[in-house]
Amino acid sequence: MIPATPAALADALAGVGYLADDGLATAGHLAIKLGRPLFLEGDAGVGKTAFAQALASATGAHFVRLQCYEGLDAAQALYDWDFPRQILHLRTVEAAAAAAGDKPDTAALEASLYDRRFLIARPLLQALELSPCVLLVDEIDRADDEFEAFLLEILADAAITIPELGRIAAPTPPLTVLTSNRTREVHDALKRRCLYHWVEHPSFAQEVAIIRSRLPEVTERLAADVAGAVQRMRQLDLIKAPGVAEALDWTSALAALGARELDPDLAAATLGAVLKYREDGERVKAAAPWLA
Repeated sequence: MIPATPAALADALAGVGYLADDGLATAGHLAIKLGRPLFLEGDAGVGKTAFAQALASATGAHFVRLQCYEGLDAAQALYDWDFPRQILHLRTVEAAAAAAGDKPDTAALEASLYDRRFLIARPLLQALELSPCVLLVDEIDRADDEFEAFLLEILADAAITIPELGRIAAPTPPLTVLTSNRTREVHDALKRRCLYHWVEHPSFAQEVAIIRSRLPEVTERLAADVAGAVQRMRQLDLIKAPGVAEALDWTSALAALGARELDPDLAAATLGAVLKYREDGERVKAAAPWLA
């Protein structure tokens, strides 16, 4: 079901545990209505990946994720041939022909090797064949320029041509969500084809609501204390400011130790759940009085 308005989309996302602000809900709604890719940029941990997952759940679409990394190429993202199965098929046909005293038809045998059953669909091909589908291209800023150029073609046509099989087009183009942590600038050519939205860290009230929604077993006091502490951490000059994911991890760790509010000593002992650099931990401990 496709929500009819941004507010309806926000309600649908909330129904699957994702609390989107008005700006993000509007961007998602427009991406659906206009059939445009949605480019989400922001700090790590603000909920960009989770938004795409929630969007698939809220709309009843299939979810396909392509995790980008340096060196990712078209074959790894699109499709590959299952060479072991092809060789097994070749030997089976040749053995059957030899047992019957026949000579296999070389042309027919070669054609049979490139049947769809021997094709391994990677995420981009999966997204074209599944309909409806939300395709998440996660951390596109980690991929190379060459992959960006290749992705432009896929997004434009919602189809690919496999030389041995022909053209495969999506019955319904996938709703594509691209994310970037801005470790490098993504080319304008890709951004121009997308709707763009910068995902901010949530406000204090939003963060409390997110923690309470995802971890309903924790006390309201603990959720508020953690949200307030994390909000203040983001104002420090940290190497990696904590995101919502880290706030949830920290809350879970504190709750697992029986905390019902943010005790300074327990908070200091569990900083490894929210901060991932030694320097950040030392900087926060130096400002420890405001954790109380």
